[in-house]
Amino acid sequence: MAQWWRASGAGVRAGLRNRSQTSSSSAFHTIQAIPREYSGSRVSARERAQGRIPAVVFSESFSAGSDGVIRSVSRKRLLTTEKKQIQAIMKSVESDKFFYSTRFPLQIMAGAGSSVLIESGNVLPVKIHKDKETGKILNLVLAWADDGSEMKVDVPVVIKGEDGCPGLKKGGYLNKIRPTLKYVCPAEHIPSKVEVDISSLDIGDKILMQDIRVHPSLKLISRNEVMPVVKIVAAKSESKEPATEDSTELQSTKPADL
Repeated sequence: MAQWWRASGAGVRAGLRNRSQTSSSSAFHTIQAIPREYSGSRVSARERAQGRIPAVVFSESFSAGSDGVIRSVSRKRLLTTEKKQIQAIMKSVESDKFFYSTRFPLQIMAGAGSSVLIESGNVLPVKIHKDKETGKILNLVLAWADDGSEMKVDVPVVIKGEDGCPGLKKGGYLNKIRPTLKYVCPAEHIPSKVEVDISSLDIGDKILMQDIRVHPSLKLISRNEVMPVVKIVAAKSESKEPATEDSTELQSTKPADL
């Protein structure tokens, strides 16, 4: 199995080199995994003790049967990944906050040391559970994100143009109201981030959700599209406009017993 993981490590380094050449998901190394037959806290603890990370990849769709009844169709696999590989992939992303809005290729091999590919596709990280005291990764939750599928994604907001912002030059304060925006996205058009340019904002000016320009296939999930994302206020204040809506998590998953 060591030989298989060393091959993975070489791929990580190649992926990091390629990252400077392109910003697409293909620039990131493919996540390599092998099937895991059992779940539970003891199994997960044994995997982590050997330098591996228990993982699960899933998707859920709905289809109508011959009787016309809509049924849920689940696609789920228990997996094992290698900790050093996942850590290297996370470092290859500009910031941890972009990790959850970046698609990665996934290859599931038949077993340790095997060259037989049993399943592959693109995935989106949903959650990394970490130990609250040590910060060590406990397990990884992924969602299938193949082309043509639609997904709900919290996309990080990145501010640019602060150096040239008239309002800030006058002593104003940048109130960052929305750190992320939630969209329904075709998997192939998931943006790793949305940029908000404040270079022309004066004191009192703001940029609203509806002002953000993204790919036309993206649908903003919001009950109030005129809610501000950022605003230049006259002076720094302890009171900020609250981000009160759309705080639903992508997925709720029990942490350590995958």
